[in-house]
Amino acid sequence: MARPRQFDEKNAVRSATELFWRRGYHATSVRDLGDALKLTPSSLYRTFTDKHTLFLRALDHYRATESAEARQRLDVSERPVREVLREWMLWLVTCPADGKSGRGCFLVNTATELGTTDERVRRRTEAAFEVTRQALRSALTEGRDRGELSPDLGIDDAVELLFTTVLGLRVRERAGHDTARLATAIDVAIRALGSVPAPEKPA
Repeated sequence: MARPRQFDEKNAVRSATELFWRRGYHATSVRDLGDALKLTPSSLYRTFTDKHTLFLRALDHYRATESAEARQRLDVSERPVREVLREWMLWLVTCPADGKSGRGCFLVNTATELGTTDERVRRRTEAAFEVTRQALRSALTEGRDRGELSPDLGIDDAVELLFTTVLGLRVRERAGHDTARLATAIDVAIRALGSVPAPEKPA
């Protein structure tokens, strides 16, 4: 498995991301990576330094694609905020990026596997989580400003509720829990945002 002449490093990182996502960091060996990337261990080390460095590259790749997807799906500029939030959360547990269920979120999986034991990994997962929080904050703020949510809604509290719900949903999706039950949890979280404000009566 010598390094091919027309080696595509970006494709290699994508393949490594898929492998780490399926198996986790500790369960993925250098031999596994070599087989997936069609590289000898020496070629892999020359290109990516070591397994940990490649794992960080995989996290960065996933963060970039996931963050862009989250921002796009949480765009409430032309749709009701509750509808957008519900559709996004359902998508998270029914339609992962490659259409395969049961893998959860790579970032959530990594956070639960490595926790706070790896500072470089922790910084990346926290940065990615903050992107999601900011996207939720923007959606909720716009919904409130448009009168779709109560003017008294605590945006930061709502963000934490929905973000925590999302993390739990991703873990349950990985555990193979029934999608209908997850949809019920999503509906309860959406209802927790409060009822739709009644339109103001003309003076």
